[in-house]
Amino acid sequence: MILACKNINKAFGTAEILKSVSFHVNEKEKAAIVGINGAGKSTLLKIIMKELPADDGEVILAKGSTIGYLAQHQNLSTDNSILDEMMTVKQDVIDLDSNIRSLEHDMKHAEGPKLEQMLNTYTRLVHEFEIKNGYAYQSEVTGILKGLGFFEEEFGKKVNTLSGGQKTRIALGKLLLSKPDIILLDEPTNHLDLISIAWLETFLLNYNGAVIVVAHDRYFLDKVVSKVVELDNSKCQSFEGNYSAYVQKKSMLENAMLKQFLNQQQEIKHQEEVITKLRSFNREKSIKRAESREKMLEKIERVDRPVDHTQIHFQLEPRIMSGNDVLTVTELAKNYDQLTLFTNLSFDIKRGERVAIIGNNGTGKTTILKIINGQTDADAGQIRLGAKVNIGYYDQEHQVLDPEKTLFDELQDAYPNLDNTAIRNILAAFLFTEDDVFKRIKDISGGERGRVSLAKLMLSEANLLILDEPTNHLDITSKEILENAINHYSGTVLYVSHDRYFINKTATRILDLTGQSLLNYIGNYDYYLEKKPEVEAAYLGKAATSTSIPTGRPGAFPTPTASLGNAYTDNKANQTYTQPVGNEGDNKQNWQQQKEEQARIRKRKSDLNKAEDEISQLEVRNEEINDLLTKEEVFTNAAKLLELNNEKKKLEARLEGLMEQWELLAAEET
Repeated sequence: MILACKNINKAFGTAEILKSVSFHVNEKEKAAIVGINGAGKSTLLKIIMKELPADDGEVILAKGSTIGYLAQHQNLSTDNSILDEMMTVKQDVIDLDSNIRSLEHDMKHAEGPKLEQMLNTYTRLVHEFEIKNGYAYQSEVTGILKGLGFFEEEFGKKVNTLSGGQKTRIALGKLLLSKPDIILLDEPTNHLDLISIAWLETFLLNYNGAVIVVAHDRYFLDKVVSKVVELDNSKCQSFEGNYSAYVQKKSMLENAMLKQFLNQQQEIKHQEEVITKLRSFNREKSIKRAESREKMLEKIERVDRPVDHTQIHFQLEPRIMSGNDVLTVTELAKNYDQLTLFTNLSFDIKRGERVAIIGNNGTGKTTILKIINGQTDADAGQIRLGAKVNIGYYDQEHQVLDPEKTLFDELQDAYPNLDNTAIRNILAAFLFTEDDVFKRIKDISGGERGRVSLAKLMLSEANLLILDEPTNHLDITSKEILENAINHYSGTVLYVSHDRYFINKTATRILDLTGQSLLNYIGNYDYYLEKKPEVEAAYLGKAATSTSIPTGRPGAFPTPTASLGNAYTDNKANQTYTQPVGNEGDNKQNWQQQKEEQARIRKRKSDLNKAEDEISQLEVRNEEINDLLTKEEVFTNAAKLLELNNEKKKLEARLEGLMEQWELLAAEET
């Protein structure tokens, strides 16, 4: 074990964020911390790093271990170039190299004992240099920079001139280069393209240390981690396995907890009915029995109903259906100054397709969406919309929101036919709950405004949704809700995303913008990965023997990609499994068991009803005897008095037996 958290508690005011949080991480183990936004993931990382004090509990770090941390937001401020800033991590190696070179120079002019002393020092420094990988440190720095998406021609750029996302990548590179025993990463994939994320996955998998990561990138978590630490309702629970294994185990656990809750509720209801019935008999013993059951009921430790974060959902439905040909793009080209983004792009989209455009940062994916939506002009080519196509466009930089309105009013004014519950449900799906809905647009962050815009778009009844990075700023639960809505949408969807799990769940086709052209894959992200080498080899082969560039139209590739015209059906995420029905003997035995069980239930109900009827009849007779015993003609008649007393004793005994029988039969219901 290299790190352990024991009974960590943290509250901000009256809000309890972490309660008795305990988990451990072993050497070289890769672990994820997951939970909805606000669950305390980043807070926990800061407590581990001692940037925040815990209210109670302790963080234990193995003796002599080093730890490194990448926060979500970096504030690198330096005039260093990208390369020089990265080299600061290797300053000790650079100093060693300088000392070795200096010694080499001095030894040329030394002799005798002094030379021998210098040789000893030289041997020691060279050994240390080798241990610190000194001969390869420059290529190591270059490899990490390239892996994180920087080109060599960018290495000389000043860090102060970079964007926030680029600075975060530099901070990540420095952390990876420093090689601590434990790496803590808070949303490391936010500013990386698909190639860089894949590189980071490989790096972390092979990293000779422990990793704790907070990320909403589920595909990344599936590839990297072998343990998931979940924060839910301030509490902590650990699951062995990757993210998909966690989801499966969590689902099984929630189902078991729900079953336990429902069974207990059924038992409580049954006991309350028994108590009511016992009191209705209005006898001293039956009332005592009822009181005894009430005390037992009060002592039961009530099971809370498990919180189901996926209960909130919404339905996307276009107001009118478009024609079958939704969008046709022909010979599209776009340049910025001397930079050619793409040329000769052609593709079409049919009704009902969900098409993802993927590619490296800066290749022009968002530009394609803007051209289709009329926000940017193409240099060449044609965009043609099909019959009755109504576009709903999501680009958080260009959404019109009234800064003075509350979130609730923004949606209600746009869609006055929606009731309060519907508006609250969709806002909750995008993480706005309780009093959050009454915040003004001007008072929320840019990411939150993006979520409001996305919520607004989801209600637009458009039949062609064009989405630019729709899962940014969403937590995992909200992504799952959005995935479900898109998968059940009867319209057409075209989107740009770097969220591979989202693409895998929703895309029916992928257009890969690479080499200024589009490569077409009819399938999800797993299918794309499987066919990518084959398609790119065919593309390169054709490009080498032809002056034309592949258009990106389905079926426009040589033989290796022709099979892509067939829909991919071997997708594990969408497979349906059925249980075998069993042989005839098994079915007959099951049928016989069900028949016997139904007969037993009918008999129990019949016996229960008979007991209740007889109890009622005996109670009536008991009251009649009590009345008779008060009459003068009876209590003055010794023979009659004895007869009624004997009857009453038998009746009481019978009632006692029936009460016990009734309680036993009633108990069988549970």
